[in-house]
Amino acid sequence: MARFFGPIGFVTCEEQPEGSGICVDIPFEKNYRGEISKNSSRRDNAEQLNKNINISNTISILADPYISNRVNTIRYIKWLGSYWEITSVDVESPRLILSIGGVYNGPTVGTSSDSGEHPRVE
Repeated sequence: MARFFGPIGFVTCEEQPEGSGICVDIPFEKNYRGEISKNSSRRDNAEQLNKNINISNTISILADPYISNRVNTIRYIKWLGSYWEITSVDVESPRLILSIGGVYNGPTVGTSSDSGEHPRVE
């Protein structure tokens, strides 16, 4: 099996400014190691000028208490130089099986409002 090492992105919603009722997505990342259990890709033939690339990979990582308590906030993974959307998470203790779909277009650590700072990797 191929190996994986890289950041997994979590996105939480925080009310800013306090008491405003406006929720702002706050991304943060943490590095994990794992194994790529399935490796395949395809292009969607949607009626668009550019075809969408979707990968149907699964990556198995060893769960620690940090990620186990934040499974509902996992949004993306950085792999092969691109950000990919996590479409589902299967809990198979002590591992998490992350299913990867298309390109992730949401907020990442480098695209937040404080992008002039160094990325926050925990």
